[in-house]
Amino acid sequence: MSDLGRDRAILDPTSAATRLRVGRTAAPATLEAQVSYLWSVHWRVDADHAQRVLPAPVMHLAAELREGAPRLVLTGVQRRIFTRTLAGTGHVVAAAFRPGGARAFLSCAAAALTDTEAPASEVLRGSPDDRGVAASLLEPGRQQEELFAELGEWLQTVDRTHDLRIDEVIGLAEQVEADPSLTRAEHVAALAGVSLRTLQRRFTDYVGVGPKWVVQRCRLLDVAAAAHSGEEVDWAALAVRLGYADQSHLIRAFTEVVGRSPAAYQRDS
Repeated sequence: MSDLGRDRAILDPTSAATRLRVGRTAAPATLEAQVSYLWSVHWRVDADHAQRVLPAPVMHLAAELREGAPRLVLTGVQRRIFTRTLAGTGHVVAAAFRPGGARAFLSCAAAALTDTEAPASEVLRGSPDDRGVAASLLEPGRQQEELFAELGEWLQTVDRTHDLRIDEVIGLAEQVEADPSLTRAEHVAALAGVSLRTLQRRFTDYVGVGPKWVVQRCRLLDVAAAAHSGEEVDWAALAVRLGYADQSHLIRAFTEVVGRSPAAYQRDS
């Protein structure tokens, strides 16, 4: 099972751990081909807390309050830092799709949701009513296991298309995640046995972003994982291993997204 971005993506994890309780479980067997895992976040904060997340090439279906009303919201791939401001006490429960996995449930191309979000009823096949299940999932005091079971059961009722191309794209994206030697979109196209242009079309349709972005973000998540390790990091050696031209390119790529150099981020986290 891919854990793409799962633990590496929460920025400033030491600070987050004092405010958030994160839970995860495997997706039901009938969903695991498209869904990587189910997750929840419970929080209790005295003052508003802005939690930042380094996005991965995955989409999430989450029960959240939208304009004061409970909804299941599908969030597309976010290409910039993703920030949620948490207040008081509350929780979110969600499904994290495999990269490209949400396409089986969508009534539109994944690219239509890139950098945005929409209520489930507007973008899932069959336009299922999400209000009742969202209200139930956001009831306070419920056990995490109950929340996961209910969300998994609801998602199993949603129409899905059986498209073998989805499995191919998922497999390619998860290879990129697992193999740091894959540093260019051309490498992925060679694995797929298709032209780069064909691969770009497929990733845009099924994942929501092109293969170049997926490769670059997976390598950036590798940098975040090194920074979170608590160990001394040889950034120059890491740059070589992850396919950056040199250490300065690694530092520049990380700083452009996170706002701090990897060394400064590691020191402050």
